[in-house]
Amino acid sequence: MSLSVDPLKLREEVKKKYREVALDPGGEHHFHTGRALARHLGYDERMLEAMPEEAVESFAGVANPFSLRRLDPGQRVVDVGSGGGFDCFVAGLQVGPVGRVVGVDMLDEMLSRARRGAQRMGLDQVEFREGLIEDMPVDSGWADVVISNGVINLCADKRATFEEIWRVLRPGGTLQFGDIANGRPVPESARANVDLWTA
Repeated sequence: MSLSVDPLKLREEVKKKYREVALDPGGEHHFHTGRALARHLGYDERMLEAMPEEAVESFAGVANPFSLRRLDPGQRVVDVGSGGGFDCFVAGLQVGPVGRVVGVDMLDEMLSRARRGAQRMGLDQVEFREGLIEDMPVDSGWADVVISNGVINLCADKRATFEEIWRVLRPGGTLQFGDIANGRPVPESARANVDLWTA
């Protein structure tokens, strides 16, 4: 299957944009970030108020995957493209100390931020691993639930992305994700434009 856009070039552009968010979450970005965005997307206000600013400020999701269903205590969760860790922290609070949450991200800057946040919040059940969505460092069939928030749309190879998600999910597991989709045909010239993918 041929891809519309060079996946390596797209990945480097995505890294560039989200590295800026990790290093300067309050800076000028072409999307909203932080606590105000989480409120707008319907995250629980009491939980948000209890989180330190460092745990929320780099949040750049597009939806609330937990609005589909609250996670159960003890579940094992993988967050695909975990960024600064905000959704992992929410998941960690929901699954509790007997659950496990693994966030996978490709950016050192986001992973460092996320690890600091988990440590500050005392969420020992949450860990972060460096990796790509198309090749996650997670055992096959490990996850009860896979979550993702505004990341799958940034992957050039959707088939490989979903095949990897199905690989890490146990049989009967759940995928809960929010993302950006377009219901109209997109011209080939636009699909090949990396700037449009990241904008």
